[in-house]
Amino acid sequence: MPWNVPILLTWSRIIMIPLFTALFYLPAAWRVSIQTINWCAAALFVLAAVTDWFDGYLARKWQQTSDFGAFLDPVADKLMVAVALILLVKLDRTWAIYAIIIIGREITISALREWMAQLGKRNSVAVATIGKFKTAAQMVAITLLLLESWPALGLDFLWLGNALMFAACVLTLWSMFYYLKMAAKEFKQPRPPEAA
Repeated sequence: MPWNVPILLTWSRIIMIPLFTALFYLPAAWRVSIQTINWCAAALFVLAAVTDWFDGYLARKWQQTSDFGAFLDPVADKLMVAVALILLVKLDRTWAIYAIIIIGREITISALREWMAQLGKRNSVAVATIGKFKTAAQMVAITLLLLESWPALGLDFLWLGNALMFAACVLTLWSMFYYLKMAAKEFKQPRPPEAA
């Protein structure tokens, strides 16, 4: 397994996941306000998103890309998003259907990419622009829902967060069908006869 700065940044995101989760299960005796927990959780989530951008950027800039990094990076991203969504549903800040759509899509596309990689056609389902818009909407929505509100300014982020979550789900389904359509083109290609 290669060890370099991009890989370490990816591992840092995975390490953040139990810390992020533990924030919402702190003992009552610690008397930590929910607002403090919200801000700490949102800060950790944003930090994870920033490291996600940095590890890819540095890996390309320093030519430190690797098969292991290509595997670990999306795993770290999907774990963090899935955990955040499950916690938000448990906290009654968003609807379960949103979590089902987003997590279900990630499982479907991950399986599709693995299958296409086995066929040597992974590039046919490479990340597209629609997928980047989906990710941006999803990250902003989750951050707002983690913050929940900003009492000092009288701001309630739940409505806006869920509006963005709805948009993220539309983009999620759109991108899923886009990738499935791209993969379907490969299925129509004639396959060479197998050797006897």
